[in-house]
Amino acid sequence: MTTRAGERGRRESEVGDDRGSEILSRLRADRRRDRCVTHVERVPARAGTAVDWPEWADPLLLGRLRSAGVTAPWSHQAAAAGAAFAGRSVVLATGTASGKSLGYLLPVLTTLLADPSARALYLAPTKALAHDQLRAVRSLALTAVRAASYDGDTPAGEREWVRAHATFVLTNPDMLHRGILPGHRRFGPFLRGLRYVVIDECHGYRGVFGAHVAQVLRRLRRVCARYGSDPVFVLASATVADPGVAAARLTGLDVDVVDEDGSPRGATDFVLYEPPLFLTAGRRQPDAAAGGRLAAAGPGPGGAGRLTGAGKLAGVAGVAGVAGAVGMAGVAGVAGRGASVGGDHPTRAGAGGGVATAAEGTEGDDGPGAGENGAPVRRSATAESADLLADLVADGVRTLVFVRSRRAAEVVANSARRALGLVAPELGERVAAYRAGYLAEERRDLEARLRSGDLLGVAATSALELGVDISGLDATVIAGYPGTLASLRQQAGRAGRSGQGALAVLVARDDPLDTYLVHHPEAVFGRPVEATVFDPDNPYVLGPQLECAAAELPITESDLELFGAASRPVLDDLVRRGRLRRRPAGWYWTQRGRPDVDIRGVGGPPVRIVESGTGRLLGTVDAATSHSTVHPGAVYLHQGVSFVVEELDLEESVAFVVHAAPDWTTTARDHTDIRIVGQTRARVVDRDLAVYFGTVEVTSQVVGYQRRLITTGEVLGDVPLDLPPRHLRTRGVWYVVSDRLLEDAGVEPADVPGAVHAAEHAAIGLLPLFATCDRWDIGGVSTALHPDTEQTTVFVYDGHPGGAGFAERGYGRFGTWLTATRDAVSACECPAGCPSCVQSPKCGNGNEPLDKAAAVRLLTTILGRLDGP
Repeated sequence: MTTRAGERGRRESEVGDDRGSEILSRLRADRRRDRCVTHVERVPARAGTAVDWPEWADPLLLGRLRSAGVTAPWSHQAAAAGAAFAGRSVVLATGTASGKSLGYLLPVLTTLLADPSARALYLAPTKALAHDQLRAVRSLALTAVRAASYDGDTPAGEREWVRAHATFVLTNPDMLHRGILPGHRRFGPFLRGLRYVVIDECHGYRGVFGAHVAQVLRRLRRVCARYGSDPVFVLASATVADPGVAAARLTGLDVDVVDEDGSPRGATDFVLYEPPLFLTAGRRQPDAAAGGRLAAAGPGPGGAGRLTGAGKLAGVAGVAGVAGAVGMAGVAGVAGRGASVGGDHPTRAGAGGGVATAAEGTEGDDGPGAGENGAPVRRSATAESADLLADLVADGVRTLVFVRSRRAAEVVANSARRALGLVAPELGERVAAYRAGYLAEERRDLEARLRSGDLLGVAATSALELGVDISGLDATVIAGYPGTLASLRQQAGRAGRSGQGALAVLVARDDPLDTYLVHHPEAVFGRPVEATVFDPDNPYVLGPQLECAAAELPITESDLELFGAASRPVLDDLVRRGRLRRRPAGWYWTQRGRPDVDIRGVGGPPVRIVESGTGRLLGTVDAATSHSTVHPGAVYLHQGVSFVVEELDLEESVAFVVHAAPDWTTTARDHTDIRIVGQTRARVVDRDLAVYFGTVEVTSQVVGYQRRLITTGEVLGDVPLDLPPRHLRTRGVWYVVSDRLLEDAGVEPADVPGAVHAAEHAAIGLLPLFATCDRWDIGGVSTALHPDTEQTTVFVYDGHPGGAGFAERGYGRFGTWLTATRDAVSACECPAGCPSCVQSPKCGNGNEPLDKAAAVRLLTTILGRLDGP
């Protein structure tokens, strides 16, 4: 059997060895690498607590489990299974590799074996995880359980068989939203017999995506009720704060909570690691030359190396030349894609490629990439992680590197292969990348090679974070903080999944949050994980979801309790806009076609990127970010090939590009205004300081872009653009300070813009420590004199229409948030500001003005006035 690790193999309590410590000792033998280690946390081994199988469990199923080596369940598995079998919805929130899947498979499979009419639905956030669970179920050889996947990879002919015959359907929220619920009549027999809905990795449903999934699940419950079923929901989650509250918000149901982990765990050495700082920006990174023990000599990427000693490589970068180039991808243009003076605007690249600005190439992996205006810069986390992967694989250590973009996965794997090829070509063939975008056959092949041990090293995006069954890994390297402690622990826990000791390394990006964490280990190891943040009542989510619900079945008065109190005013608005029609029997969908709703975002249809000469579709970007990423003249990268945007057709939502290889990158410049629409909550500290939360309207307009040489970062010029403004009504937190407080802080009037701008950037970088968001999900504006407050004001707002709950979490933890912000900036070793403290990769004003010292004084004075969190 190949169920998720933790249910397979030994069930005895003896666990752990010193494997992680042995690997770490070899790495720290390199003095340069040893200096980069800021902290080592020894996570001790833990014995497991096994219990008896429940009496109700099917004997055939128990026999198959015992044959697979699962001799008894752990205590948390039995507790969750018992609650579900008794008809109570339950959330199982325990650590990585704790065997959560047995907690739901036990009641689900027992019920399916006992009742031929029973059905079960499994939802996973990724196809890889759903297919892994399908493989686990099929390995049990239970002929009465007809399990099948139903997703975008499922052939049309097979879909018909699934609808008619499958008893256990494994899919994802997207297919539930777009395929199953709109076609519920074809799924009638399945929905009529639906007894269980399993929601795996439910901690990943946060922000706007989480709000959409919450409403999709309410639509599922409503449709099931029409077919006479009332399924039990079983949720599996990583360890998170308040799992019961999050699960109840996601499903709309009361749920039992099982969060006492009874599984064994091997010892783990968890390393916090900060790459070295360089004092010169815009030049080839010298320490890329130092690389690791596998460094190649020679000019530039992949230069000819020379063997020294016992077959190792020394000298100037080989890994370095390649991986180092990744680290400098942003040198050409740090400013990022979208804020006005004193602004920091949320933005994301779309699928399939990226914009060749500083943030592209390392967006989500290495943050800014280099300092503006001669500021110091660290070697990138991507380059350092490529070196670590090469060295670990050379030592026979099975290693998984987590990165945050598809491109970085390819670059890390290629860099490691190139370095290993100079020493041991046969090892280079045992390193690969794993990311979204591959064909289904390619993904399955990589997963099989990883499970079998044929692959020694893999660079992966979060697709492999979510529980795909891989045993025998020795080490994980995490290239940059993944955004939440839940994800960090999930990724670190992928090594040592069979109970053996392991090594985990968090390599810090050049980013305020990463810098703070590697110097404050108590923020990583000494506090509980974050609460999952999402708002199902967001009208920009609830409106489209109610349209979908009405298109499936007319909405009745009795449905309003299911969708929440906010649904009635939203329905009234939809009627007013002609989207729905009110009848005595309920609300009806009025349009001919179905609503087109993207549950992974809001803000309009994506902009397609099309090659002019061939008509080939290269990728897409979100409508909200298209102005700053695919404006006319922008450089766009697709699978390592560069293109230049010829035309952005906003009416047709398409950007036309031509193949080109310019030696410059582009950085959008925009102007941002923010208006306070209304205050929801207020905290007036004294007459000099007040903090607010409420609704704001952000108006941003891309006014031009800057071109910079890739090699030196030299500014080639500014090009004006004439694009229409974009408007975003969302939620924000803001604080207002008086001139007297600024005077008490020693901030001169001329220094106020730089002080508040630096404080705003750093606060945005640290908010993900307290809310389950990424800095790219939020934006900010700072001003020495705001017209609505008539005082100095700093805003941080959610980058999604209607808000996503992130700014509200910042308001609730304001004192703690600003304390971490002040500490991160003051602890940074740079003299006047760098990407590790106050520079932002997405500042539309080129990170000017910024005054690090004045920001520290201002934040310290504000904190002195606060008397609580």
